[in-house]
Amino acid sequence: MKKPYIKDILENYFPISNWLPSYKKTFIRWDLVAGVTLASFVLPESMAYATLAGVPAYFGIYCCLAGGLLFALFTTSRQVAIGPTSSISLMVGSTVAVLSGGDPVRWAQIAGLTALAVAIICFIAYIFKLSSVVNFISDSILLGFKAGAALSIMSTQLPKIFGIEGGGSNFFTRIWVLMKHLPETNGNVLIFGVVSMIILIAGEFFIKGKPVSLVVVIAAILVMSFTHLASAGVRITGLIPEGLPSLSKPSLRFRDVDGVLALAFACFLMGYIETISAARTFALKNNYTVNPRQELLSLGAANIAAAFSSAYVVAGGLSQSTVNDKSGAKTPMSLIICSVTLGVILMFFTSLLKNLPEVILAVIVIHAVSGLIKIKELQRIRQLNPMEFNVALIAIAGVLVFGILKGVMISVIMSLILLIRRAASPEVALLGRIADTQNFSDRVRHPDNILLPGVVIARIESSILYFNAEDIFEKINRYISFSAPVKLIIIDLSASPYVDVAGSKMLLNLTRENHQQGIYIRIVQALSGVRDILRKQGIEEMTGHISRDKTIAEALHEFNSLTLDADPRL
Repeated sequence: MKKPYIKDILENYFPISNWLPSYKKTFIRWDLVAGVTLASFVLPESMAYATLAGVPAYFGIYCCLAGGLLFALFTTSRQVAIGPTSSISLMVGSTVAVLSGGDPVRWAQIAGLTALAVAIICFIAYIFKLSSVVNFISDSILLGFKAGAALSIMSTQLPKIFGIEGGGSNFFTRIWVLMKHLPETNGNVLIFGVVSMIILIAGEFFIKGKPVSLVVVIAAILVMSFTHLASAGVRITGLIPEGLPSLSKPSLRFRDVDGVLALAFACFLMGYIETISAARTFALKNNYTVNPRQELLSLGAANIAAAFSSAYVVAGGLSQSTVNDKSGAKTPMSLIICSVTLGVILMFFTSLLKNLPEVILAVIVIHAVSGLIKIKELQRIRQLNPMEFNVALIAIAGVLVFGILKGVMISVIMSLILLIRRAASPEVALLGRIADTQNFSDRVRHPDNILLPGVVIARIESSILYFNAEDIFEKINRYISFSAPVKLIIIDLSASPYVDVAGSKMLLNLTRENHQQGIYIRIVQALSGVRDILRKQGIEEMTGHISRDKTIAEALHEFNSLTLDADPRL
């Protein structure tokens, strides 16, 4: 009995124990090519993102190496690649700059501590099954946030393209500082950057999905190695420590750094959103399913690895995952191969990277994040729902004015406000008869519908809860006042999946007030849970039996049979 139990535990917590024993020999060629290709792509990209986080460039390589190994053990996705991302890197960099007081050693320590905090949050979310927490951030707000983050990131990298000093706490001040220092532009750096950007854009157009950035990096290193551009003001990254990252726990404790938990929570939100979005995208494309809750565990494991490997927060990125998928990855084995490849580079080839120009890393960052600005999708949202478009603009403005971290918080708050606003003021449709039929629909949407004299038919199109009951009560009473004198009120609850105690009291008061005035009230098509609470409130004593099957037409017929003076048009 133990073996099946142990096997079940392994498959639940370590999906690798499920796919590795049945690994097909034909997969190894695809995973090998994908792993090596992925390594060549993330090598320059991760180094570029590390500069955003304010840590040494090689920290980015550590992120991919350590995070990828543990992520592969736990993930249910076959193509998602783990590593530093642009938005998280800038979030870490801009926040840790304040928390560390500018001390580079403490800066790196806080970055590692943040990864540990993210891992702990992931594990807590896994235990309490909170994988749906990201659903509180709407697609519109996420789209706006990413666009704002991309512009904010670009503003930090543009000074490096011009070879001048940058500065400023937000997008607008950075652009102002850039404009002031433009006369100090280093022509050699600018030419280097512009040519590199043209090559990247051309490569994206002609050989999409290939590691063009690696070609740019190699070419730039060769140019710097055989020219004297370093003496002309073109800065290089310098020596990268040879060997694998040392394993050690973060040297700081949470109580040593105020503000690290807020940063970690924001990184968790963005990291999990990016990871699960990428996982679902490629699962749909390749016809398999992912377990959102399990991805909390895989993301937590990856960040544990990063925290203990001199790295910082990691997440599943769409760009590197796209490269992994297009290179033919069949299983997470491609991540393991990618990590092994990066490990070989760190052990034997770090000296080749010392002449990498910093401007190249800036170009790679700008090119990568430009894809986050999706103008067509924003225009589409504007056509579909102007209110959600305005919310997306608020998310963009929040990031540009207040920075990435506060921008995340503003986005979360905006999501909750939007959700509460919709729930607090639900639609209550006034129904009218469709021509000469026994069917009824919303009069606002169908002005030709016939309103029956002396009759109010209202359909409540949401759950009836303590925070929206008063709004629903007022809307129904408004319909009643417009239709006076009223003889019959029909409440259609077919679109109300849940009614709480306050909601049932509101319906009781509505029923009692009108019943006392001699107005008939009928409730139709209420769901089982709704019927139960309404019956316990005693509403049936005034409305008669509440049935799921009773229709509006049947309620009208019943009213006609009870009243001798009913209008024949009813």
